[in-house]
Amino acid sequence: MRRRQVTIITGEPGPSAGGVRIEPFTFGLVGALGVLVALLIGTIVGQLSTVLVYIGIALFLALGLDPIVRLIERKLPRAAAVAIVVVVVVLAFAGILLAIVPIVVQQIAHLVETGPKMIDDLLRSDWYRQLAAQYGDSFSQAVDGIAKFFKDPANITKIGGGVLAVGAGIAGGFTGFTIVLILTLYFMASLRTMKRTAARFVPAYRRPRFTELVEDVSGAVGRYVIGQASLALINGVLSLIFLTIIGAPLPALLALIAFIGSLIPLVGTLTGSVINSLICLFVSPLTALIAFAYYLVYMQIEAYVISPRIMSRAVAVPGALVVIAAVGGGALGGILGALVAIPVAASAIIIIQKVLFPAQDAKLVPPDQARTA
Repeated sequence: MRRRQVTIITGEPGPSAGGVRIEPFTFGLVGALGVLVALLIGTIVGQLSTVLVYIGIALFLALGLDPIVRLIERKLPRAAAVAIVVVVVVLAFAGILLAIVPIVVQQIAHLVETGPKMIDDLLRSDWYRQLAAQYGDSFSQAVDGIAKFFKDPANITKIGGGVLAVGAGIAGGFTGFTIVLILTLYFMASLRTMKRTAARFVPAYRRPRFTELVEDVSGAVGRYVIGQASLALINGVLSLIFLTIIGAPLPALLALIAFIGSLIPLVGTLTGSVINSLICLFVSPLTALIAFAYYLVYMQIEAYVISPRIMSRAVAVPGALVVIAAVGGGALGGILGALVAIPVAASAIIIIQKVLFPAQDAKLVPPDQARTA
């Protein structure tokens, strides 16, 4: 069989008579078209980024709720199990909103009313006078500037406009929540079909192994989501009780911060604790110190007692990898990226343990000796 000769010329024509010539202009045009297609794909992905985020969140939630669906499925059909789980999740979310939102609105209104008095009390406090005497006029001028800003009605109006913008953002978030809820419902109902369809892309002789690997990864993600949500709920409830007892400002809002922070392993709990302790400074340094001491004790109990019991069935991820994954995920995708980073790391560990390590362990002799044998 005769081979065709391909000659790429850059200047003068090549000597080949039957070869295929690619002119520089044609080569550059094809390369430019490839770049334009890549830019077009990138633009499309950028425009669809919000939709892709919704799909990722819905798939993540579907995998997280699938263990509960399987548990209920032992006694009921899958459709009924999915409906029960969705209804319970929606009612729980609505209950949290109804319980927290009125309290937060009331406390914010109270804060607006008593804000000037709190600033005056802060300026008259002994510890403020000590700081002012220690750091001089610059500290006093900075605090006075902040106080004048919040006492100016024009600035309050600007803050009100920001609150309206936040309200618009909340409305958009509610729309996104509805879309995610619908996608989660569909994903939970068709999760098995999605897994079987994914297996069809793999050769038949590898499908059993692939299916087993997919089940292990989805099970690990589900157990992780349930365990982390349980830890966050415990931290949020205990924070609400304790902060209410010590008289912290906006205890419901601080409890919500603690709940959201605990969804991010290691880093999130510490960050939420520091934020809540600093906010307690508006009451008094003693309140902030008590709050910090409470969170310090709680983090030890969570790390050595609560977390091992709840996360015992999930995939064990090394602590250094948890920190790296959380920080890297947060840098790439914000809070959502930090939440998803740990299950992704757990899935990578499963794949490495069940695919890469066995393949490497099976290589007992060098490749050249294996070919010779």
